[in-house]
Amino acid sequence: MKFLDLAKVYIRSGSGGNGCVSFRREKYIEFGGPDGGDGGDGGSVWVEAVDGLNTLIDFRYQQHFFADNGRPGMGRQRTGADGKDVVLRVPVGTEILDEDQETLIADLTEVGERVLLAKGGNGGWGNLHFKTSTNQAPRRANPGQEGVERTLWLRLKLIADVGLVGLPNAGKSTFLAATSNARPKVADYPFTTLHPNLGVVGIDGVEFVVADIPGLIEGASEGRGLGDLFLGHVERCAVLLHLVDGSSGTLIEDYRTILDELAAYGAGLADKPRVTVLNKIDTLDDEERAFLRDELQAAGAGNVLLMSGVSGEGVDAVLRALRSHIDAGRLRQTPAAEDAPWQP
Repeated sequence: MKFLDLAKVYIRSGSGGNGCVSFRREKYIEFGGPDGGDGGDGGSVWVEAVDGLNTLIDFRYQQHFFADNGRPGMGRQRTGADGKDVVLRVPVGTEILDEDQETLIADLTEVGERVLLAKGGNGGWGNLHFKTSTNQAPRRANPGQEGVERTLWLRLKLIADVGLVGLPNAGKSTFLAATSNARPKVADYPFTTLHPNLGVVGIDGVEFVVADIPGLIEGASEGRGLGDLFLGHVERCAVLLHLVDGSSGTLIEDYRTILDELAAYGAGLADKPRVTVLNKIDTLDDEERAFLRDELQAAGAGNVLLMSGVSGEGVDAVLRALRSHIDAGRLRQTPAAEDAPWQP
């Protein structure tokens, strides 16, 4: 399934049905009077966050969503049928933006959250509503109210507890593959990851969600490489995991490049709690590890952890450090072995 995190949709609610002008005409019944029914209400357009989706790819193939119009009223005081509603089902974490892509209409962060995007038009009154003591045979009825037509943007920001950031080939996908059931593409060339990946990581009886995004390079905020569009998927994270390639010959430059791109992007990413990790230590001896760690700490990285995603060295210490930054309300208990589903 392809990943898509931005989609443009066109919606229109249904128009209300027209009211009816009708008079009761039956044999032996004198002065039957007006009996025109009301028109039905038009259908509305809703958006609902559902479980089991993590992409907007469905909106690549269908962009137009039109609710049904209300049926017109009829004689014998019969009201027209209401139009059926249309519901756009989106992943949790989807933002609804106006056509200018800046005005936020709704932010769906919980399963089952539902927002009205376009209300259907009211049905018109039939001539029965206009009967008075001085106007006993009204020959007027109201037309139905027109529906609402809008152009909207859907933008998905994945719900994750930890966001992985770093240069291409810093070992982000290797870390995610080593600690979760996710299977991102891993290769020895830059930009192996082309779209975000999610993985559920467990440590000490609790689980949390880690998001791996495509690597950043210098100038990503200006559109270089894959740009910084995917940084939106780590805006909701509680903590960032900054991986620095220990085998790189430009360690400090690599570290500062990511900090500069986070600051250029904004949205508070530069101020989020951050765990800095010197990765790929399996390629370094003890003396090199200590030297590079001291260099990073001198550059302002704080307490730098050492890790190798390939050999697994230091991985548990990194996971525990991440867990300490995540609120207890966001953590999930690891299911007991006997409760886990059977797998072949």
